[in-house]
Amino acid sequence: MNIKRVFLDMDGTLLNSQGEVSLTNAELIRNTGLPVTLVSARAPMEMREAIETLGLKGLQIGFNGGLIYQMIDAKVKPIRVQPLAQNEVQDLLTYIRKQFPTVSMSYYDLNNWYCDRIDEGIRYEHNLTHQQPTFITDESKFLKATINIFKIMLISFSESEMQALESTLRSLDMNHITIQRSGKAYLEITHAKAKKSIGIDYIFEKEKLRKEETAAFGDGHNDLPMFERVAYPIVMENALDDIKTVAYRITRSNDEDGVGYGMKAFLKKKLNDFIVVEGTLW
Repeated sequence: MNIKRVFLDMDGTLLNSQGEVSLTNAELIRNTGLPVTLVSARAPMEMREAIETLGLKGLQIGFNGGLIYQMIDAKVKPIRVQPLAQNEVQDLLTYIRKQFPTVSMSYYDLNNWYCDRIDEGIRYEHNLTHQQPTFITDESKFLKATINIFKIMLISFSESEMQALESTLRSLDMNHITIQRSGKAYLEITHAKAKKSIGIDYIFEKEKLRKEETAAFGDGHNDLPMFERVAYPIVMENALDDIKTVAYRITRSNDEDGVGYGMKAFLKKKLNDFIVVEGTLW
């Protein structure tokens, strides 16, 4: 096994329940010496702490593949960008605010997170990512969104409202956007070409990677296309059972340093180095 690139989902995978990379997990990951790319729906500002903790220098994937970039001298250097069309952003923001006025709505450009009111959803996201939103006091200015937007984020803690929101937005049949649930309370809108798999394909081509040289860690349904791209899909213990069916190996949970453990146990050893303990390879 000669692994040349490991792709890591963040929430529920690399990050623990406090939204952090634990010091022990970071040490395990760094000590493997394996090249790592983060693959996340998050914005670069929300990925920066993990990148710095792990000392990553290579390409990273944000906004579900809408941005491929490097972090150089604490600044984002875009390599490939796929923002939403400005007219579609404006139409969506106006429509959502009118039809679902209680839904928490915010959006991201390359370096900032924007909102026009501080509600329960904004406070929840702030507590999770420790980021401060840029507050736009004028609602009409907020809805016009005259900058390049990579992601619209919608948060609702009502499952019935979330289902109605998702169903309504999908019924609009807008071909240039992707709508994805990210956890129970999140619905995220990105460009149709902003997909984790497309970002991974770009890195495959740029680095001349072969499938057998790659591995990935994840926990959710949006990680399945990523798992299909690599030879060694490693699934977190905290993942749903149907995700575990595609796993090369199942590692410990995100609260038990599962990524660092899995990289050391499953990727740095040859398969014949494992011993069988009660029917499980360890």
